[in-house]
Amino acid sequence: MRRTLILSTVALALGTAANAQNNCGPRDQVINRLSANFGEVFSGGGLQNDSAVFEVWISEDESTWTILMTRPDGMSCIMAAGTDWLPALASQQVKGVPS
Repeated sequence: MRRTLILSTVALALGTAANAQNNCGPRDQVINRLSANFGEVFSGGGLQNDSAVFEVWISEDESTWTILMTRPDGMSCIMAAGTDWLPALASQQVKGVPS
């Protein structure tokens, strides 16, 4: 039983690593694919640290969305994607203080 669990965990980890590589590429190619295939445009984002910028891309009809992470070397990876984007209502938007 324990061996099966360990093998399953290793297989899952390898599958996840392979998926991550398929979802990465030069930023210009990734955003061109988001735009051409899904009609997505940049909605917002921010700097996580000196190693990653995260961006949210949504389709103009708000049917699809993508979270994109870009590294300093210009490689971008799709971290998450989905459908049925729900924008925040004006009364629910968080107002921050500039830092």
